[in-house]
This record gives sequence, structure tokens and C-alpha cells, in this order.
Amino acid sequence: MSSKDSTSHFSLDGVYSCPVCHHGQIAAMPLMDTFACNFCRHIFTSDPLQQSLTMADSSSPVTWRWNGRAWRGANRNGVELGWGVGLGAIALVLLPTTIVALSAYIFPPADGSPFSWIPTFWIGLTFLCHSAFVASVIVEYYQFPVFAYWKAIQRHLLQN
Repeated sequence: MSSKDSTSHFSLDGVYSCPVCHHGQIAAMPLMDTFACNFCRHIFTSDPLQQSLTMADSSSPVTWRWNGRAWRGANRNGVELGWGVGLGAIALVLLPTTIVALSAYIFPPADGSPFSWIPTFWIGLTFLCHSAFVASVIVEYYQFPVFAYWKAIQRHLLQN
């Protein structure tokens, strides 16, 4: 079987590039209505009528649509990221960090204290934790499987 490079419809008997790892190829599993990747070993359920593929072995349903040449992340119906969400994300990162920084500025540690590094560490930790939360929400919205991609690369490197 060869990979479908030309513009075509998604079908159960084709071989396609993997939407998760972009290294392997997915093909139908024998006696099943599912696909599997030969590189990252993820299992996908398909909907040929919708031209879509959903990762079956994920905790959250990640879906891609076939455009005739490549997989594209499926849009979520009724969910839009607008400027309000962006402002909320910025506020979620900056407001707590600013509050912690102001408290460290107003109530500085005593000079020569062995724990004088804690306020600076706490400011950085607040910023990193809130940034990580916002980043995880963005990754979830755009359905970018970071951990699945990382596991596939690790598995491939360990096999070599």
C-alpha cells in the first residue's frame, strides 16, 4: 500500500500520514473499523462520511478532518476564542503574579535572612504555574497532542 498523496476522499482502505506524530502512517486494522499508526501506535476511529478521524486511546477526544491531502484539526462547534478570552488569560497570569510581587515589595524579607530568596522564587513559581495552566488550555483547545507526540519520539529513540 502506498500513501495517498493526491487529492482524494478518506476511505477505510487507504494509508495516510499520522495526524499525531507526522512520522508514521495509519492504516486500517484487520477485522476492525479502526486505524492504527505504525510509529506512535495510537488507535483511531474513523467516520468516512464526515471525513474525520478521532484518537480513540486519548482521555480527551482529539479529532482531525481529511481535506484531501492532509489532516487538519477539527473546529469545535460553538466554542470560539475571542479577545475576551485572551484578556482573561493575560489577567490570569499577570494579576496573581503582580499581587505576589507587590506583597514581596511591601513586606521585604529581613536583610541577611537565610530565606530571602523565597519571595523571588514564589513570584517566578506563580508566573510559571499560571502560564502553564493557560498554555494547557490553549493546547487542549487547538487539540495539539503534545504528550502523545513526545511519547512517540521517546519510544522511537529507545527502539534505535
